[in-house]
Amino acid sequence: MTSAANNELQGTLVLVRHGETEWSKSGRHTGLTDLPLTETGIYKSQLAGSLLATRRFDLVLTSPLRRAVETARHAGFPGAEPDERLHEWDYGAYEGLTTPEIIAQLGHPWSIWDDGAPAGETPGERVGEVTARAESLLGSIRPRLERGEHVLMFSHAHFIRALTGTWLGLTAAGGRYFWLGTSAVNELGYEHGRPVVLEWNHVRGR
Repeated sequence: MTSAANNELQGTLVLVRHGETEWSKSGRHTGLTDLPLTETGIYKSQLAGSLLATRRFDLVLTSPLRRAVETARHAGFPGAEPDERLHEWDYGAYEGLTTPEIIAQLGHPWSIWDDGAPAGETPGERVGEVTARAESLLGSIRPRLERGEHVLMFSHAHFIRALTGTWLGLTAAGGRYFWLGTSAVNELGYEHGRPVVLEWNHVRGR
């Protein structure tokens, strides 16, 4: 995995989704429930680490949730610094449910990107909670990236997607356009000074 050659003077942001858990394997929405990795999740986290082994990072952050911390450790970054802003979307009343179960319960189509979750976070086309959290995080690391530093973060599917949408100026709701598998490595950066996606959903041994 290499950065784009014409971005030598600007840093990159590498985002790794946590490895498989029992709930991610069955499609259950996992927000703040603190689950461990499965054996497969551990193995694929190690594979993700092999994609990062030759990279140098000036800052390594992780969601404080167990599945992200374990992914960071098995990927070779046991010293990753927890940052509360990297936790997964708060699914509120939909925690632990699958999308078909939510739709059956509601009796009409539902999408986290449009509808959010009762007692949880909303996507917010302009200011919603998830966008605000993503903007806060990006605001704190942009100066590092502009100085040419490289940042690595371990987080969760919906939040990484929301962060990417916000990076591109689409708000968190723009994350709907980016499917993301477990243990996947992704890279955001710049082209001619503009935010872009450099690499997406890179998984070794797929």
